[in-house]
Amino acid sequence: MTLTLVSGASPQGSRSVWIPLAIVYVIWGSTYLAIAIVVQTLPPLLSAGLRFLIAGGALSAWLVASRGRRALSVRRAELRGAALIGCCLILGGNGLVSLAERQVPSGLAALIVGSVPLWVLVYRLIGGDRIRRLAVIGIVIGFAGVAFLVLPSGLSGAVAPQGLLFMLGSTLSWSWGTYMSGRLELPREPLVSTGLQMLFGGALLTLAGTLTGEVTQLDPARFAPGSIIALAYLVVFGSLIAFTSYTWLLQHAPVSTVATYAYVNPVVAVFLGALILHESVTASILVGAALIVGAVAFIVREEAVRARAPAARATS
Repeated sequence: MTLTLVSGASPQGSRSVWIPLAIVYVIWGSTYLAIAIVVQTLPPLLSAGLRFLIAGGALSAWLVASRGRRALSVRRAELRGAALIGCCLILGGNGLVSLAERQVPSGLAALIVGSVPLWVLVYRLIGGDRIRRLAVIGIVIGFAGVAFLVLPSGLSGAVAPQGLLFMLGSTLSWSWGTYMSGRLELPREPLVSTGLQMLFGGALLTLAGTLTGEVTQLDPARFAPGSIIALAYLVVFGSLIAFTSYTWLLQHAPVSTVATYAYVNPVVAVFLGALILHESVTASILVGAALIVGAVAFIVREEAVRARAPAARATS
């Protein structure tokens, strides 16, 4: 999951960009499988909270150890911005995905999350941004793909409606955080911003898990080794490595390049879900996936054209 279509990053050498981009492609695509394994025996909100508290704490400790205590010094407005983005992306985004994947197959969850760039453009339209007409057509096609995914699963009873609602809430929350990240003051240093977002989000997830009674239902005897290994994978690879790589990309690569994660991650997730968890891939999933991936790719291209147009006029 990411902050797409809102950053004004400048391009860097393709070799330095493609290494972290490949990390985001593969690792973030695999996190849906890992989450599905975690929530088989671990409480969803508390395990997600632990994941981000450990990752955020480790990253912040490394920053202090390598750069001194002033490394985490930020202004109050930047702290508020990091807290809000952490709430949207980690509490609302990742937290609701963890709840949903108790009932929603990991591949289907990833495909629904793949619609995030469509929602970001909807928020931009509501906010008064000018969007190219072709991009609006892409939004319509993409949401048709979401309908192909959700309606057959929900109406047939194959997937619990509650899980699908959690997924809808997750995409709305992540999209809002994505949209607002370009409109809030955040720490200029990407690693500092990432660490604070993970700490705030992890703390809120832990609080939510406590308030919803997950603490009273804890039974370590039921924790499967596979769930614990998957949680460790999410901490190290999903949070520390991939999230940090993504944050770096936002400031060093064109947004149109970074945004390609949105139509690569779902493909990776569907493949891994079918291969390892034997999740079924129905005709409606294939049609919905094709529409969403195609629409997101089309929108990313249109946004890149829009971004290049002012520069071309300025040099003419």
